[in-house]
Amino acid sequence: MQTHSPDAQGRELGRPPARPATQSLRDLLDVSDDFAAALAHRLEVNLTDLDAMQHLIMAGPLSPSALAKRVGLSTAAMTTAIDRLEAVGHVRRRANPDDRRSVLVEARPESRQRAMGLLMPMIGAVDAVLDDFDEHDQRVITRYLSRVVETYRGHSARLGAPHAPEAAGR
Repeated sequence: MQTHSPDAQGRELGRPPARPATQSLRDLLDVSDDFAAALAHRLEVNLTDLDAMQHLIMAGPLSPSALAKRVGLSTAAMTTAIDRLEAVGHVRRRANPDDRRSVLVEARPESRQRAMGLLMPMIGAVDAVLDDFDEHDQRVITRYLSRVVETYRGHSARLGAPHAPEAAGR
């Protein structure tokens, strides 16, 4: 078993060398996972259910099968997740006005408000970090992050991601 201890230059053994910006992106992914776990805990849901809630909040009402596709779950697993979210008051099912034989799942307004109340301070604080940079630096940062996102998308597609990020609204 390989351990990850720093070498003489402070790099972690067993990991490919990375420049500071790339290491910061790794750290961002880690802290993002930590934030999602804390948010899920505060909303009293698991990470899968949080993912479903995020799609409902961003996209609006969805059929259970459309939601399952976005989250990357089977329809049976999504039904279980919707049942859990409904039981704790985060979502409700309603008749689909375009097809009365089907249902739509929607985030309850009070749940949406609670989730956004927890998210918006973090989003605002992250956005405010850009105030420390002039317009030129902001364009460089944006260009760099956009290229990183495209790189991730390309590698996800190459690996055969179970659902496309664009289709999932991410």
